[in-house]
Amino acid sequence: MISRELEAEILRLYYAEHWRIGTLARQLSVHHDTVRRVLTQAGIPAAEQSARGSMADPFVPFIQDTLARYPSLRASRLYDMVRERGYPGRPDHFRAIVARYRPRPAAEAYLRLRTLPGDQGQCDWAHFGRFAVGKALRPLMAFVMVLSYSRHLFLRFYQGAAMSAFLDGHVRAFGAFGCVPRTVLYDNLRSAVLERVHLERAPDAIRFHPTLLELSAWYRFAPRPVAVARGNEKGRVERAIRFVRERFFAARRFCDLEDLNAQALAWCAGEAADRPCPEDRSRTVRECFQAERSHLLALPDEPFPAAERVIVRAHKTPYVRFDLNDYSVPHTHVRRTLEVLATVETVRVLDAGAVIATHPRSYDRGAQIEEPGHIKALEASKRAGRTHRATDRLHYAAPSAGRLLQLAALRGVHLGSLTRGLTELLDTHGAAALEAAIAAALAENAVHLPAVRHFIDLHRAQRGASPPIPVTLPDDPRVRDLAVRPHDLAEYEKLAQESSDERSDASPDPDPEPEPAKPDDTRGDGGGNDPVA
Repeated sequence: MISRELEAEILRLYYAEHWRIGTLARQLSVHHDTVRRVLTQAGIPAAEQSARGSMADPFVPFIQDTLARYPSLRASRLYDMVRERGYPGRPDHFRAIVARYRPRPAAEAYLRLRTLPGDQGQCDWAHFGRFAVGKALRPLMAFVMVLSYSRHLFLRFYQGAAMSAFLDGHVRAFGAFGCVPRTVLYDNLRSAVLERVHLERAPDAIRFHPTLLELSAWYRFAPRPVAVARGNEKGRVERAIRFVRERFFAARRFCDLEDLNAQALAWCAGEAADRPCPEDRSRTVRECFQAERSHLLALPDEPFPAAERVIVRAHKTPYVRFDLNDYSVPHTHVRRTLEVLATVETVRVLDAGAVIATHPRSYDRGAQIEEPGHIKALEASKRAGRTHRATDRLHYAAPSAGRLLQLAALRGVHLGSLTRGLTELLDTHGAAALEAAIAAALAENAVHLPAVRHFIDLHRAQRGASPPIPVTLPDDPRVRDLAVRPHDLAEYEKLAQESSDERSDASPDPDPEPEPAKPDDTRGDGGGNDPVA
């Protein structure tokens, strides 16, 4: 829109100075269509364009007939067809001609859909960019479920839209609601619909994902996919995703996925629940949800085991590949077909129904997630493989170690001692510190162990960190993998202060004031009579 002053200036220059439309647009820095609109609103008839012949005129009947039969035919294919019939023009101008004659679809009107309390919920995924995890760049996906009547919202972010995340989203959503809708609407995503066959005189034949059917039977709801390319049938969750993009995710700061989900949970319970309900603007979403709770289905006694099942193959090395990463298994189970049960947090490997390995799930790319007991058992059975095992471990932890070992071999350095020393530094200082020290040693052309130790100590001193103290733990995964959450030490300081106060109250005064002497009726000589003067 332009100001009224600019409109008046356009009319003045057009009538009084007889400026042309192109001159007005160029001098006033507005589009020529804007100038034409102002003149048309003022009652000036639009100038008629002279009908000039075009090289495409002989082909217009063919273009119109083809587009009438195939309205969605691409202009590039239609251009090839008219070129075969002698059209000499260029493809860019031909696209404009096709757009002029392509039939426009008729505007479609939609009915307002209303649902009963507790009758329906809608679910969908939303893409929110990429999320870097180590070497991998994972898609940041939001699982969104909304109750159609009250518009009560659940939101949780995942590193991908795999079946394990799809199931976990349902379990957490139903747990957050404390109840289950009778019907859940889905888009035609692979986690819900495997196949859809269109029939002429009957509804489409739909083959649901068997895991979704297990989930719906567990929570006793009916899954229902919307029609193909009919996003308006689940408009409530589409509008909820837009609400999440604009009111929650825009300019949001978070340190990791756990922090983002914690903020999302608080936002759903706060701002999202306190907004006015679109069905009844006089009540909030929270109030409508409280009225809807009695119409929803009750939760089962136990949550659904949200685990994705994948068949994998263990080859000659004791690893199975799952989701871009390698997970270790006992060496006695190589060259077998195994089963992986993966949740969003753990990966379990099964052989004939028995769990043979359990690992925390990694979302990195090309990582080796190992159980030390698996590798130690293999090393014990193959003593010659210990050196190769240490080299392989250094390769994944510190990629510069391979170059260091190559140069050391050329210079006659004992590789066994160097590999053993680098492995000890990896255990005590970590992969990042070892990689930085090896890179610094290579930059100085020093390919021996003392140089690496020197740079590790130098970098530690520059950071102001204390020397690492090795901690020896028993070879028990329950102890070794135990995560200890640090606690606030203020409580211990209070206890120390209270103990100090109690000791100060209980201890005697170091310098007591002497009490005044009291007169004694008896004397030391034992006599009870008055002295003789």
